[in-house]
Amino acid sequence: MSAALWKSPPMTAETQDGPKSQAELRAEKLIKRHDRNMRKAKAEGFLAGICSQLKPGDLAMDLGANMGEITTILAATGADVIAFEPDPYAFEKLKKRFKDTPNVTLINAAVGASEGTVKLMRAENFNENPKGASVKSTILDGGRSIDAGNYVEVPLIDFLNIVETEVKKRGEIAFVKMDIEGAELDILEAMHAQDKFGPIRCLVAETHERKFRDLRPRFKALRQAVAESYPPNKVNLEWI
Repeated sequence: MSAALWKSPPMTAETQDGPKSQAELRAEKLIKRHDRNMRKAKAEGFLAGICSQLKPGDLAMDLGANMGEITTILAATGADVIAFEPDPYAFEKLKKRFKDTPNVTLINAAVGASEGTVKLMRAENFNENPKGASVKSTILDGGRSIDAGNYVEVPLIDFLNIVETEVKKRGEIAFVKMDIEGAELDILEAMHAQDKFGPIRCLVAETHERKFRDLRPRFKALRQAVAESYPPNKVNLEWI
């Protein structure tokens, strides 16, 4: 039979409702990997564009610096960089990496929309792989694959106060990267409500609605509000 005349048989109810085949699962995995790689490439291109405009005297902030990959890229522009990292394990790595980088200031604290002391909960596999798992540490309850019993207490800094203080000193903040495992929701909601995005030239954030199922309606509302108020080159919630 010619290929032009052949048609695949219609799916039966059993096929539609039954478990997926190994081929279907592999295809879905490949599609997800492709989409993830595309998002990563897009984010890297966006960051390159941002860095091409940063210069000495500008201020860039890395919220959730972890091991310092983004901090390194930002610091290479000559801009002043403030890097926030609450996890003690990751922070020790940061101190070694930037001990001879005078334009980088390191702060061992979590950021939020209030001040105090909070529990920083680790991923379930933290003890086996602290280097890989430290990026998942969170101050929010209910996170997927988080061991709530494995935590350290860390200081919490009000990011809105930091923004206000730095804007008074400098007039603006050039760039903010935010990857803080769910804590971005409270901050971004408060910033939008209080009109705090204005003096920030560009802010990018990775949102974590996949990790916190119960918070998905709030994330959806935040995305809609931000999209209606700011162009993506001003406030971008599609970070990796």
